[in-house]
Amino acid sequence: MPNEQSKATSQSPVIIYTDGGCSPNPGRGGWAALLAYKEHKKLISGCYRHSTNNRMEIIAVLEALRAVRAKACYLKVHTDSQYIANAWNQGWLVDWQSRGWVRRKAKNPLKNLDLWQELMRLTSSHHVEFIWVKGHSGIQGNEIVDAEATQARLTAKPVIDRPYEALTA
Repeated sequence: MPNEQSKATSQSPVIIYTDGGCSPNPGRGGWAALLAYKEHKKLISGCYRHSTNNRMEIIAVLEALRAVRAKACYLKVHTDSQYIANAWNQGWLVDWQSRGWVRRKAKNPLKNLDLWQELMRLTSSHHVEFIWVKGHSGIQGNEIVDAEATQARLTAKPVIDRPYEALTA
């Protein structure tokens, strides 16, 4: 009997594009995600009153994963964040986790620990690929989420990034 991961890869993938940013950095942040499965598409976004570019990029991925209702899906997440793509594809997350969430060279606590731990939890039941795409290069999905994240940052009602604001208080 195939396991959940192999069943997931036999399905059509859910294609996800994510983006996030702040202006200034740190500052008011926006995030967006576009999810597409066959003919269905969903665009989601939000705003934080004070955060960082990296946190907004990760939060965009987390919110996209939360929007996937089915279990054991095949997810292809496209991001213009090398921080996220490298953390996943180069094994940084597994390495950080095995060290008690500290970086190898710096030996200090990992930034955005709350978000990385949530990413590991949310991806555990899916087969996930992270694909780095160059930002502002005409890739339609990336352009859509870039514009939506900016719009959300400028116009949406902001929520509080409590873990981040607690560190900076």
